[in-house]
Amino acid sequence: MADNPFFAPSTLPYQLPPFAQIREEHYLPAFERGMADQLQEVAAIANNPEPATFANTVEALERSGQILKRTSIVFFSIASSDATDGIRAIETEISPKLTKHRDAIHLDRALYARIKQVTTEDPEEAWLLEKYRVDFVRAGAELSEEEQERLKALNEELSTLSTTFSQNLLTASTASALVTEDRTELDGLAESTLQAIHKDGKYVLPLLNFTNQPALAELTDRETRRKLYELSVGRAPENFELAVRMATLRAERAALLGYPNHAAYAVADQTAKTTEAVEELLAKLVGPTMANARREAEALSEQAGFAIEPWDWSFYAEKVRKARYDFDSSELHPYFELDRVLKDGIFHAATELYGITFADRTDLIGYHPDVRVYEVFDTDGAPLGLFLFDPYARPTKRGGAWMNNLVDQSHLFGELPVVMNNLNVTKPAEGPTLLTFYEVSTAFHEFGHALHGLFSDVRFPRVSGTEVPRDFVEYPSQVNEMWATWPSVLANFARHHETGEPVPDELLEKMRAAEKFNQGFTTLEYLAATLLDWAWHKLAPGEDVKDAEAFEAAALERAGVAFPLVRPRYRTNYFAHIFSDGVGGYSAGYYSYIWSEVLDADSVEWFKENGGLRRENGDHFRSRLLSVGGSKDAMDAFRDFRGRDPRIEPLLERRGLLT
Repeated sequence: MADNPFFAPSTLPYQLPPFAQIREEHYLPAFERGMADQLQEVAAIANNPEPATFANTVEALERSGQILKRTSIVFFSIASSDATDGIRAIETEISPKLTKHRDAIHLDRALYARIKQVTTEDPEEAWLLEKYRVDFVRAGAELSEEEQERLKALNEELSTLSTTFSQNLLTASTASALVTEDRTELDGLAESTLQAIHKDGKYVLPLLNFTNQPALAELTDRETRRKLYELSVGRAPENFELAVRMATLRAERAALLGYPNHAAYAVADQTAKTTEAVEELLAKLVGPTMANARREAEALSEQAGFAIEPWDWSFYAEKVRKARYDFDSSELHPYFELDRVLKDGIFHAATELYGITFADRTDLIGYHPDVRVYEVFDTDGAPLGLFLFDPYARPTKRGGAWMNNLVDQSHLFGELPVVMNNLNVTKPAEGPTLLTFYEVSTAFHEFGHALHGLFSDVRFPRVSGTEVPRDFVEYPSQVNEMWATWPSVLANFARHHETGEPVPDELLEKMRAAEKFNQGFTTLEYLAATLLDWAWHKLAPGEDVKDAEAFEAAALERAGVAFPLVRPRYRTNYFAHIFSDGVGGYSAGYYSYIWSEVLDADSVEWFKENGGLRRENGDHFRSRLLSVGGSKDAMDAFRDFRGRDPRIEPLLERRGLLT
């Protein structure tokens, strides 16, 4: 296939992938050629008769595999955002092959021997060299041949299982949807939502990725709430067995690599470093969080006039919020129109803080008609990169929200970044797209990741943008959420979609007064998921789990977060963060959101102390932290920005956990 678009760099601006030319039949040949080419390149590096230098070994590895990289980035972006049956079949076939390919490189003894011989005096090169050494050791480079063979088998099986887990979950989002022909059962949902989910005489409400479905706050029919909740927590039951097998294999792999369990392996190269450090932070949160959640439950039952069930929590939380603060979150919806949120909110805040500007590029095509493309310009008008925005949910799209790169910034290749954000907003049948405040906050969050990618200013792709420790990567994105409620930013985008009138000050004051309400629930469902992840990945090698649901219940009880009214944000069967990536993903790493929030809350305090939305502040955050990517120690970058180590008190104050 000489015309395969992956065989040469894209000629489009910023090397945007040529989506209009890419067809499903291009992927497998491109993967096969990409892997073959990279193995030849790696063999040439490993067998080079010249003494090992940074240039002919580490930099050469950075340059290798360009066809494979182009193909993988596009394919797995599509597999997340628009997975047709054809894409899913390719994913099933190629995932274990890619795992074998990575192992073939990391377990190449001649290549590893050369890496160990390299020396350099350049600090940036020395940092990357050490990352390569750690990568190879953690991938099994120092194991015996027999141990390496077992490691390969473990990795291959994990890759296959994780693909199956992910595809089961994608199918379940619609297969387990709430379906009814009776519109009265859906009383409380907005008319625009009803129109959007009405198909062939039926109303089909698909499941979002987490336990507590947003519609539970609006549905007035208690029986409908119960059905929706039980569909949510019971989806993809076949994934329980897969999760047990994956956790067991990860424990065996950790032992093979010299760790007591997978959690210890996972955190060793993160900023946390040890399981004890993670457990110390989590332990500080359990007591205050449980106390808050119990107080909230009492208030909700009092409001309801009966002992509530878990499917009642969100509905009566809205009623208590209304009674205590005279605030109904649905009153804000008419003021949060998608285009205005994006351009007059997210882009406006970035322009004010960093001086960057945005231009529509309607001449550039994304991978789906819903995708919008924007060119980003730096403070001096110089090109900075491209930003792709894909806001809407669809049956072929996985749940949640995320950012990823289509092109990594690096000076080595002279490439500028192309980044994308995915949301899962319900697309209206007609009229404007109105967001909840949670969706507004999520959009600001994901754009924080985008900024991390766009501002990258590093030499090597391996440390570009968001290539930082997993328990640090959420930090810049969480900081960016603060601008969603910053007065001048909010005033710029929060305008009624029909009248253009700004959101009333009294409504904003009520929203701010109610911000800490229900934090017990919010923190507990997150904390329960974190501790569930931790329990699965502290399994000892050889430990036998016979019943995944019983293990889940016992783990929550043991951790002190078992509360019948508040299930984990993700149960085992739909915990995609930790089970949809055989290599590891967020396994034993879901703690990173709260770990990063410690840094985030402390940084928000710094911004407020220094005048907030000011160019000087943005330039400082950009130069000291965002632009360095993973080219230096993450906590050193934080200290460069903040001037000291982080404090936990701002986080406790934010979540209402200070006693």
